[in-house]
Amino acid sequence: MKHLFIINPAAGSRDRTAAYTADIQRLCKGLDYEIAVSQAPGQCREIARAAAKTGEDVLIYACGGDGTLNEVVSGAAGFPNAAVTAFSGGSGNDFVRLFSEPTAFSDLSRLLDAEETTFDLIACNDDLALNICSVGLDARIGTDVARYKRLPFFHGFNAYVLSTVVNLFRGISEHYIVELAGERIDAEQTFVCVCNGRYYGGGFNPVPEADPADGLLDVLLVKKLSLWQVPGIIGKYKNGRWRELTEFVRYFRTDRVRILCDQPSAVNLDGELRVAQTVEMSVAREKVRFFYPRGLQWAAKKQTGAESVH
Repeated sequence: MKHLFIINPAAGSRDRTAAYTADIQRLCKGLDYEIAVSQAPGQCREIARAAAKTGEDVLIYACGGDGTLNEVVSGAAGFPNAAVTAFSGGSGNDFVRLFSEPTAFSDLSRLLDAEETTFDLIACNDDLALNICSVGLDARIGTDVARYKRLPFFHGFNAYVLSTVVNLFRGISEHYIVELAGERIDAEQTFVCVCNGRYYGGGFNPVPEADPADGLLDVLLVKKLSLWQVPGIIGKYKNGRWRELTEFVRYFRTDRVRILCDQPSAVNLDGELRVAQTVEMSVAREKVRFFYPRGLQWAAKKQTGAESVH
């Protein structure tokens, strides 16, 4: 079995290539391993895809944050010989928060003693996402975080807060036509959040019961809000209390959603920015093998309350 470590120097608040390399060399003695360092955006995906296409059994470690994990997963998705994990070192590391001990993903000795599951992916236009996608204010906030995460005192959640404040004053709602679960909703919306995983934005947990292996997407449709309404809602939204926000939020469990925007709009794809006027999201045909430190739990307790399923 080959172990491939793909390091993204741009992940997080500083370049951790040297620290990653030292850990790998110390703990992987006697193993068949390779270290690859990305030199440009998209290269993590290319490296993972090239390794998976060989047909050789390979364990691929995404050394970075959620953007790095997204690229590596996108490259390995659909290849039965390749399994992926996160060797966490980014600013958010949000996807692995669904596990009972997220910090274990920063401990290579524990990743080397792993068990495995299979996760769904979100097909978003021509891309794949593992965690959460969104359109609207939420997407602008989430994708702008990268501008602030390297500022002093603005790592992780603080960068998300700063991005929120900036984007609130740029405008809150836009007109969208949203098609999902047999409905066509034509109205001003603040944002649409589509969840396969549970956490994003440095700790936001909008749908705690989201299950990345159930073949469905958990969708929150947030209606038009005024600036004064946002502060009273954002805390409940962050902590997954959408059931207390039924005046403003509709919740669906579905396998696909289509969003028609009046103009090209920001799309958040696991924290990475895309721009599109028509956004098609669905449970992807491809799946990904995901391995994680032995003994961790990730299944969530299901709750009722979905407005509709299609």
